[in-house]
Amino acid sequence: MAAKDTFSISRLELRRVLIAYKLSEGSIQKLFADMEKAHRHINVVAFAAMLEKAGVSRADMTNIFRRLGMDDLMINDAMNMADEQKALAESGRIYEATIDFG
Repeated sequence: MAAKDTFSISRLELRRVLIAYKLSEGSIQKLFADMEKAHRHINVVAFAAMLEKAGVSRADMTNIFRRLGMDDLMINDAMNMADEQKALAESGRIYEATIDFG
């Protein structure tokens, strides 16, 4: 993955994707609120952690990231970094891919 990749999705399209993966309205609202705090520009590893916290399975996360245009190598790298951060319980390296929604 390049040093800095940005993947964009509209708020409406992201909502549709999340509904398709059975997220509750409350979970979607919380996710959007957290993303607003990040000025609608969020690190993909942090986004993966947010999705996981909302109960999205790894398989569904992979499909969501594919819909954003990420290839499997990028997705695997992002998931591995999310796992590393979770295991180390510290922020550690920051993955430079972001998701921008408007």
